[in-house]
Amino acid sequence: MQTATSLDGGQGVRQVEIGPERDGQRVDNALMTLLKGVPRSLVYRLLRTGQVRINGKRAKPETRLALGDMLRIPPVRVAEREEGVAPSGMVRAVADSVIFEDKHFLVIDKPVGIAAHGGSGVSHGAIELLRAARPNEHLELVHRLDRDTSGVLVLARSRPGLTGLQALIRDNEVTKQYLCLMTGTPRKAKFDVNAPLLKSVLHGGERMVRVDDAGKPSLTFFQELEQYPGARLMQATLGTGRTHQIRVHAQYVGHPLAGDPKYGDEEANKRFRAKGLKRMFLHASRMSFDLGGRNYDFSVPLPDDLKVFLDNLRG
Repeated sequence: MQTATSLDGGQGVRQVEIGPERDGQRVDNALMTLLKGVPRSLVYRLLRTGQVRINGKRAKPETRLALGDMLRIPPVRVAEREEGVAPSGMVRAVADSVIFEDKHFLVIDKPVGIAAHGGSGVSHGAIELLRAARPNEHLELVHRLDRDTSGVLVLARSRPGLTGLQALIRDNEVTKQYLCLMTGTPRKAKFDVNAPLLKSVLHGGERMVRVDDAGKPSLTFFQELEQYPGARLMQATLGTGRTHQIRVHAQYVGHPLAGDPKYGDEEANKRFRAKGLKRMFLHASRMSFDLGGRNYDFSVPLPDDLKVFLDNLRG
């Protein structure tokens, strides 16, 4: 059920009754669909300022909708909705990166430099670019990758795919593996880091994560794959899925990721830049899970820029 005037005129409020197709969906993701064309940054501003309400109460981005909830959507002026057309080159790059699709999922090998979604100064992320490339499809992000992380990114094409995989992720029943280059020489070729992580936001809105006993339990499994001068190529398998987990755990054991601008070693990063490393060395190489009686297993190799850098480093 839906009442009140259209958003386009900027004159009225919509009250939307949540049906079964949005039961359990995050309110920020629901708004992305209900407010097609509205910049993601505006959606989060509406949430942050309390203009979006569920059953009369202020909603947070992570709040999940339930069947029968009444969602209040404030008026949005047409001028606020204009964001410009996604650059055709970026649309093609993301559209060409698809490695798998069925009725439930669309999987891409996300290029470095493209965020998972728009917002925080980013006009168009992978989800917006794919929606531009496939305007008649319903696509939702299942999980996220940092802008400077390349690799496997899964999007849902169906509600069962979205809710089913998100439930598996919450229950740590998804295998996620990354390739990363750790600076220095870890004492062991195979080791685990079990250290709680706490998120905080600095002045200016920068998000930082640190090891802290007050944080959430966090577990990463590291295994050496190759040796390089002053660095080790590692496979990192997530035991939990916290923000910046691999990066902070690598820093915690004294071997931060090569090229990491936030948690890395500045002097080491200078040496790696001289060898051709132009970004953080972190690549989501594999993701696998079982859902609906089927095994899904997606993997992508290191991108060319990281391969060339490793050749330079070896030489």
